[in-house]
Amino acid sequence: WILFLVSISGEGVFLGSSTNKSSTDTLNISDKAVDFLKGLLVTRIMPSFYIFIILISLPLNALALVAFTCRIREKKPAVIYMSHLACVDLLFTLLLPLKIHYQLNASDWVFGEAACRVISAAYYCYMYCSILLMMCMSVDRLLAVAFPVASLTWRSTRKATCVCVLVWLLAIAGTVPLLLVRQTVKTENVGVTCHDVLRKNYTTVMYYVYLFSILSCLYFFLPLVISFVSYITIIYALSVKSDRLATSSSSSDKRRRAVIMAVAVLTEFVLCFAPTNGIMMYHCYLLANGGHREGDSSYAAYLLAVCLGSASVFLDPLLYYYGSSQCRKYIRSAKTVAVFIHMSTVHNANTITKQTTCAAFNAV
Repeated sequence: WILFLVSISGEGVFLGSSTNKSSTDTLNISDKAVDFLKGLLVTRIMPSFYIFIILISLPLNALALVAFTCRIREKKPAVIYMSHLACVDLLFTLLLPLKIHYQLNASDWVFGEAACRVISAAYYCYMYCSILLMMCMSVDRLLAVAFPVASLTWRSTRKATCVCVLVWLLAIAGTVPLLLVRQTVKTENVGVTCHDVLRKNYTTVMYYVYLFSILSCLYFFLPLVISFVSYITIIYALSVKSDRLATSSSSSDKRRRAVIMAVAVLTEFVLCFAPTNGIMMYHCYLLANGGHREGDSSYAAYLLAVCLGSASVFLDPLLYYYGSSQCRKYIRSAKTVAVFIHMSTVHNANTITKQTTCAAFNAV
């Protein structure tokens, strides 16, 4: 939902020009912009995908949050980070109905300015918080593998909780500028748009250029590099250890899980977050150099990238399983209990059937 600030001269979508001198008047946008905001992609395909996300993400992350906070008693750093990641996913999912209503309503926002600012900032807060938490998980794994003894004092539950609080504060701080700027704009032929139309003002345009350039560098590219280096180092360290231990089954299993974890995290970075931040940086470059007309053709791609970024909630349960031995033990114990209950139910049913049959035979 980032603003792609493009020209109003028939080629653009987002910059509007006021019909009167008052700054609160209705804005004119191009016919192409109107068709796009009311088109099939925005009003049908994207809401359908968000509904699918809610149906899958809500139960998965709710169960994960309950498991991490109530079922797993020993709170290791990995459990702390994953519980906060599940909380981030859950909060973001709960806000999606507002976005779904907005798009199903043909890009006409009816919930007021305050709600628009919250929903506009929610995606970025979710994305930045998820990225920072995954970075923390990678660093925690690196410390556990490379410095298993020395890192025991660093990797405490209290310090992990403090790191998570810092992550939340950083993510919220990164989205505060969006909360301070008006996001709703009344336009002709569309209605009240939320974070989709911006007044044609050089100061405002450059404000967003500098803001999103800094956010992309600090909250995406830097964590990506740290996570990539961490997992490469983890895999190398486990390979060296397995060679020294004559490739024992336990060490090879740890290396396999580390590889899967690294692939899952890097895949989430590349598929879910890289398109959004890459297109964001590209448009910041265009706007800084006055290339307003080129932005229109990439807006549909950006919206699809935002949808893809929202789908990271599907990969997070994979991180929970391979990132925490406690989570794996809990799932296995839950499976064991389920199998035991099923066998007991079948046994009781067979016993009742036999008793009923014997009673019927005796009666005859």
